[in-house]
Amino acid sequence: MPDSKPQPDSPRPASPQAEPEAGLTRRHFVQASAAFAALPLISSMSNAQESEETAPTPTAALDKIEIGLVGCGGRGSGAARQALAADPGVVLTAMADVFPERIESSLERISKEAPEQVQVPEERRFVGFDAFQRLIDSGVDVVLLATPPGFRPEHLEAAIAANKHVFCEKPMAVDAPGVRKVLEVAATARKKKLSIVSGFCWRYSAAERATMQQIHDGALGDIRAVYTTYNASPLHTNERKPEWTDVEFQLRNWHHFNWLSGDHIVEQACHSIDKMAWAMNGELPDKAHAVGGRIAREGEPSGHIYDHFAVTYEYPSGARGFHMCRQISGAQYDNSDLILGEKGVCEISGWAPRHVIRGENSWRYTGEKNDMYQQEHDELFKAIRAGEPMNDGDWMAYSTLLSIMGRMAAYTGQTVTWEQAFTSKEELSPDPLDWGSLAVPPVAIPGKSKLV
Repeated sequence: MPDSKPQPDSPRPASPQAEPEAGLTRRHFVQASAAFAALPLISSMSNAQESEETAPTPTAALDKIEIGLVGCGGRGSGAARQALAADPGVVLTAMADVFPERIESSLERISKEAPEQVQVPEERRFVGFDAFQRLIDSGVDVVLLATPPGFRPEHLEAAIAANKHVFCEKPMAVDAPGVRKVLEVAATARKKKLSIVSGFCWRYSAAERATMQQIHDGALGDIRAVYTTYNASPLHTNERKPEWTDVEFQLRNWHHFNWLSGDHIVEQACHSIDKMAWAMNGELPDKAHAVGGRIAREGEPSGHIYDHFAVTYEYPSGARGFHMCRQISGAQYDNSDLILGEKGVCEISGWAPRHVIRGENSWRYTGEKNDMYQQEHDELFKAIRAGEPMNDGDWMAYSTLLSIMGRMAAYTGQTVTWEQAFTSKEELSPDPLDWGSLAVPPVAIPGKSKLV
């Protein structure tokens, strides 16, 4: 691998306000092109070599756009409802999950809100580890990917190989090999003129977009430091039932096992780390060091993940990025961002909401607050109808890797360079995966857990 850090070879913002290309210098572009060209081939590149003749039939003139939902939990059900609301011609025609009861409960909820747009017969309710592939093969036009993120690279690859447009929830992977696959697939999607929209929802918030536009236009001058915080409560757990195998037990508590979630810094706090990457306008750090641990989680369903992290990212420009996240009951909750520049300070709190710049170019967002979850789907289906594909692939993959990089630094107690994170060979998913036994790895111990 070259010494330069890989960056998107052709960044495409979610909108003109989301991530302007002006911040990418020629040096960045040359480094990006060289590094991306040197990406290791971790799967067959035959899909990337397909001609544009294999691209899907244009959907602009179709009366009906068929969608399929893979992963029928709460977020998946929400994504399906938003997709149906985005375009009156969208119809849900297939659903897939490893658990049949999730399909039925999701279908019941969605049908109540949009009964005319839900047409999912029994034979299109797919169950099992291969359910995603059977759904993709069922003839849908768009696939919504909302399973635990450990499955995301494989599912995304299969959907793009089959010429489907995709909405995929965040994060995009749980390990570096998965991130590299996502980057390959995103490149294939660009060649095929297929859309990929990510679930990094703050990129679709009107207030955040306007604020970041101010920053990228120079309101703060050069960025000196970015502080992001995501402190929340632990996510739900399910006590083991006697009939559950190890794999079923872990799937039903997927937030708490690394091979499925990547730990909460990757699964949840990636939103905040993505906003750091956004504020830095795509600049990638040289290295990261971190602390973290597990002091409040207990019980078998809580798995082996940490409950707190604090990461420092060091950038080539001299800027620093500081991220803190926590999942501990009874502790203070916070989801805020502080961006310090040579000309002022920006405060962002999406939960408040508050979007303020103080300094030489004082500013406050006073516009409307949109539904960022709905906006993702509105823009996706508008792009599909217009035949103008949008592709979040590169930045969504790099934001995911930034989160993984922080986890790696905390678990090992070592300083982790971007190159080490990007080229890591650690694969968390069991191979092969079946419904049987699966041991839980020990909780990582800094200084003892190794960098792979």
